[in-house]
Amino acid sequence: METLKQESKMTNYRWVICSMLFLATTINYLDRQVLSLTCNEFIKPEFHWSDTDYGNITSIFAIVYAFAQLFAGRIVDRLGTKKAYAVAIAVWSFGACIHALCGIATEAYVGASSRLELLQATGEAAVMISTFSTYAFIVARCVLAIGEGGNFPSAIKATAEYFPKKDRAYATAIFNSGSSIGALIAPLTIPVLAARYGWEMAFLIVGLLGFVWMAIWLFVYKKPDENPHVNAVELAYVEQDKVNDATFEQKVQDDVPHQKVSILHFFRFRQTWAFALGRFLTDGVWWFFLFWIPPYLQTQFGIKASDPLGMILIFMLYLITMLSVFGGKLPTIFMNRTGKDPYSCRMKAMLIYAFIPLLVLLAQPLGQISPWLPVICIGLGAAAHQSWSANMYTVGTDMFPKHASATITGICGMAAGLSSFIFQQVAGRLFDYAEATDLLFFGFRGKPAGYFIIFCICAVAYLVGWMVMKSLVPKYKLVVI
Repeated sequence: METLKQESKMTNYRWVICSMLFLATTINYLDRQVLSLTCNEFIKPEFHWSDTDYGNITSIFAIVYAFAQLFAGRIVDRLGTKKAYAVAIAVWSFGACIHALCGIATEAYVGASSRLELLQATGEAAVMISTFSTYAFIVARCVLAIGEGGNFPSAIKATAEYFPKKDRAYATAIFNSGSSIGALIAPLTIPVLAARYGWEMAFLIVGLLGFVWMAIWLFVYKKPDENPHVNAVELAYVEQDKVNDATFEQKVQDDVPHQKVSILHFFRFRQTWAFALGRFLTDGVWWFFLFWIPPYLQTQFGIKASDPLGMILIFMLYLITMLSVFGGKLPTIFMNRTGKDPYSCRMKAMLIYAFIPLLVLLAQPLGQISPWLPVICIGLGAAAHQSWSANMYTVGTDMFPKHASATITGICGMAAGLSSFIFQQVAGRLFDYAEATDLLFFGFRGKPAGYFIIFCICAVAYLVGWMVMKSLVPKYKLVVI
């Protein structure tokens, strides 16, 4: 009798998997944040970088990350979630660690004997240091980008394997909140590590965390139907969409482990274009917040990332983004109350999220009162992005079969990376131009004027993205591949 009771009670191993995805995403965003939090105070002066140099490094990272996701999606679908995710985090952790060698490589190239010699260089020597170090960091960022390209295709595929459609956005919002947690931890730890032990050690420590996660992942992950920790009740709950999906073709496809279909075949579907354009029009906003807010605080208010106030402000910004956890739950509430399809409920929720970034328009004007006010406005915009993003990741898996989930995630990820590339290039050049020409825009001069222009773009991006998606895919329709 006791055995029967145990069998009738659902296990919850899917949440163990979700917690592993959360930890991976946390480490992922710690890796990304190290550069932005050490750049202005430690790295820029040492290597004589301009904003254009920094923009080139971050934008090349973005473009490599974009195409890495495209191919990573196919690799994940072919290798399987367990192996592919382990390889991905091993590569990006290695990439994080080799950032620490960039300074040594630059010293060797220019014949410098110390960091002080790099700092004191002028004229042609400074140009040589700037040029070589930029290329060295680009190489390290490219390795990081190639590895990180496998993160979200792997995580989304794992979510599709362990969660039914109605729960996927919520599960995605939970593990994706790791990006906010990583961003919360980063300003409290990275500047301190850099100040005490050197910026190189910050990259090394964060990189080594990834290898620890990889070892645990290889031990705990198995597919639901192969996992002894998942009982029959939980397995039935996870696989409920096989019964609920309206088309027989979809049921058949989800039982097929792999079909040889080219990536180009996916571009025949309006759904692919809708989801890719939705990511393209909005993801650059998040990347701008991630890479440029620490420099913004120093430019606008003279607050360094290593200053106590700077750490508190950045911490507060990303603490606000934690509100996004509830963003994944809203579509589920709509589905339970209305009984409508996942796409209709997600689009309803995403329209709500699309209006919130309009608050970013107030960041610059309110910044004249206190630095806390733009941080709150940007934090709410970033929270809205994360809620939007949680649904963007899952909307593709709602309409595409499981065996193609990583591929469609990779395609959309490529579009997102292209968006970030453009954002980083435009931002870096705009800020240098605004400073050089003393640009005037709506009462703001120099770099603050440049930031206000970018904030205007960030504010309206989501409403534009929503309208494009809705026009291309007005109704829920399963894709048959």
